[in-house]
Amino acid sequence: MGEEERFEEVTPLLPGDKVLRIHRRRPRRRLRITPNIPAVLRFLKDIATKTPLIPLILTLAGLWLLFSLGIYLAERGVNEQITSYGYALWWSFTAMQTQGANAPGPITTPGIIIGSIWSIFSTIAFFGVIIGSLYSYFMLPRRRPSREIISAIQYNLEELESLSADELEALRDTTVRIVDAQISRLKEKPQGQ
Repeated sequence: MGEEERFEEVTPLLPGDKVLRIHRRRPRRRLRITPNIPAVLRFLKDIATKTPLIPLILTLAGLWLLFSLGIYLAERGVNEQITSYGYALWWSFTAMQTQGANAPGPITTPGIIIGSIWSIFSTIAFFGVIIGSLYSYFMLPRRRPSREIISAIQYNLEELESLSADELEALRDTTVRIVDAQISRLKEKPQGQ
C-alpha cells in the first residue's frame, strides 16, 4: 500500500463543523491503440452464427455467378470488352458496387437488361444483407427482455423516493430474483471458467 490516503476539506455543514472526505487517486486508464482482435473475432463469430448472414451471402454469391453467366452468354462474340466469363464476373462485381456505372459494359439488349437488373438487385441485396444481419444481431429477441427489465429497475431506483410501498416491494423482489438467478448460474459453472 505505497500510496497514502489524503483527506480533502469539505465545506462545513454548520459553522465550526469539520468534515473530511477521503480523496483517492483514480488509476489512469490506458489508451488502447491496437484493436482487441479476440473480441472482434468473437463479434464476427456471433454475427455469423446468430444471424442469417452466411446463407444470405451464399445466395448472393450464387446469384452473382448466375447473372455473370447470363451476361457472358449474351455478350459473347458481340462485345469486345466482355470476352471471358472471368471478365463478366468482374463486371458484375463492379456493377454491384457502383450501381452499374462502370464502363465498358454490356452492349446487346439482353446483356443490358440482365446487367441493369443485376446492378439494381445486387446493390440492394448486398447492402441489405450487411445492414440486416447487423440489425438482427443487435436486436436478438432473447437479449431484449433482460435489458428492458434492467432499464426498468434502473428507472425505479432513480425514482426511489416517489415509489409506494407496494412498488418498493415489487422492486425488491425482482432484484432479489435476478441476483439469485445469476448466483445460481455462477455456481453451476465449473471453477476453471
